[in-house]
Amino acid sequence: MAKKENRRVTNLGTLKALAHPLRMKLYRALFVAEAATASQLGELVDEAPSLVSYHLRKLAEHGLIEEAEPRSGDGREHWWQPASCGVTVRDEDFRSAPEESAAHTAFTRLLVDQRSDLYRRYVDERHAWGPEWSTAASDSESTLRLTAAELAELNEELLSVVRKYDEKGRADEKAGDTEARENVALHLYSFPFRA
Repeated sequence: MAKKENRRVTNLGTLKALAHPLRMKLYRALFVAEAATASQLGELVDEAPSLVSYHLRKLAEHGLIEEAEPRSGDGREHWWQPASCGVTVRDEDFRSAPEESAAHTAFTRLLVDQRSDLYRRYVDERHAWGPEWSTAASDSESTLRLTAAELAELNEELLSVVRKYDEKGRADEKAGDTEARENVALHLYSFPFRA
């Protein structure tokens, strides 16, 4: 996939298209694979290629994924890739009507559920990764006293660090440094609460 900008989702139809559990899994799997066919993605999510094809077409209708150059000589295979380097969905874009707010809440809950499932799977399989990965992996919780502006600044600074490591890892991999390189999920949540 060519380097593309992050896409901000502001359309309710696009949000609803992405807020489907299988579509979200396919979207995430496509990012990991960078390009794949419905058959390949079907194996990853344990679904029939015909069902996967249907959901991939729905994602494509909303511009979330696009056709990719074939990676094999089989002309019958249809390859897909993400249409951007990611999506951003902000609460502020879905506040104008109750239906929008409800769709945004459902989407956010789906993300939390799928991210939790991914982390639970790591916790259950941690021993199989070996001591190097178990030591490198982390979970932490911090309680800070911040203003909304400070929280926004902190989030932007954290995302800047994440982007730096992502760009370095991808560049190193392109240069041939692939040994011991794995997909790594980094989930950051920052939100206010009252005790």
